[in-house]
Amino acid sequence: MFDNIPAEQIKYIFENTDDAVCVVSSSGVLMDSNPSAEKLFGIPANSNIKIWDAIPYVEGNDDLIQLFIDAVTQKLTSQEAIVDYVSNEGQVHNLHVRLTYYKGDVSLYLIVITDLTKLIKVESAFARYTSPDIADYVLTTSEGQKRGGVTQEVTILMSDLRGFTALATTMSAQRLINLLNHYFEKMVSVIEKYHGTVIEFLGDGIFVVFGAPKEWPDHAALAVSCGIEMQNAIKEVNEWNRENGYPDLEMGIGINTGSVVVGNIGSEKKMKYGCMGSPVNTAGRLEALTIGGQLLITENTRQLLKEDIEYISDGAFLPKGSTKELKYYEVAGMGSLTLDVRGRDIEWGEEAPEECSFFMLEAKTVIEEELKGTILKASKDLKFAVLKTDRELPLRQNIMVQKNGSRIYAKVIRKEPEGYIVCFTSVMQGV
Repeated sequence: MFDNIPAEQIKYIFENTDDAVCVVSSSGVLMDSNPSAEKLFGIPANSNIKIWDAIPYVEGNDDLIQLFIDAVTQKLTSQEAIVDYVSNEGQVHNLHVRLTYYKGDVSLYLIVITDLTKLIKVESAFARYTSPDIADYVLTTSEGQKRGGVTQEVTILMSDLRGFTALATTMSAQRLINLLNHYFEKMVSVIEKYHGTVIEFLGDGIFVVFGAPKEWPDHAALAVSCGIEMQNAIKEVNEWNRENGYPDLEMGIGINTGSVVVGNIGSEKKMKYGCMGSPVNTAGRLEALTIGGQLLITENTRQLLKEDIEYISDGAFLPKGSTKELKYYEVAGMGSLTLDVRGRDIEWGEEAPEECSFFMLEAKTVIEEELKGTILKASKDLKFAVLKTDRELPLRQNIMVQKNGSRIYAKVIRKEPEGYIVCFTSVMQGV
């Protein structure tokens, strides 16, 4: 078998390779093994036992034992498989096993076993710290470990929890992490179902791209379907929250489609898979316009949808750096998927006018000018109110109301004859 290779080289390779190597007779008797095999199986090199008898007879080793028995009894010329192996110490290994039958003066099997346990753990951890699609891109493609990117049309989904910054100040770090982990677990399962790639978690927000690194021709429809199901999944998240003593969560989602640069960004020592371009900023800006439970999509996304969407309102906003407004739609459903949109029907309480002060917000910064108004009435669930003021308020404007020693954050959602309908997003007590 190794006629052209010097014996000392064969011996050196045999004794120093990390792979476990065994020489087995045609009847399955272990004739020789290298140190790696002795360590793996815990037996001396010349044990003079059947190779399958070297494997502990415990649950989990059936496939490996059967692999050896089948190869010997059926005189297979070659066999290859990835199987689990449970050692005498109870450690579970993932093995790549290759058997080659050599027929000569002395017929025998050469068995080479590679322990993939550490590699699989690294790949699994890598996929968890990025996403399965990014891990696959980095590990299996020629471009995966190179810096650089390509221009590609994708659909961007941005989600964020409403009022979470204020909520975080009332919880311990451990409870906050438990709450977020459960929420993210549920959302990521929906995202993966629709082939979305999580680029990163932005605090309590999620930045998702559809159509990269793996291309999907229907990336816009996948994103919208995903957004609808994510909003519907909040109900299940909140059921778990209430059972475990956590508050209810509300999420807003913005979706936009456009050409972006996707690829590896960074230095040779540290890189990350990224997605850059104005469509990303637009998706983030759109998400910021939402109230809890809303899903807004741009006209760019709507034009790529083959199925008609059901929407309850539309509007327009001016993306940063643009001179032209971009139309958007508040989605209530698409195809067989439907979404219960908050705010469609508001059950009002009795009118009880109360004067208040309020301030406009730019991003999350409070503008110092104090404005005066009157809260005419509130909804029975205390999520909405009618604010009367002489000041003209832009739709989707964030405001902070000061009332009874508390800061109440809200968003202007529409204007009616008696005043502005505002949706409360969070309350900070003791101000």
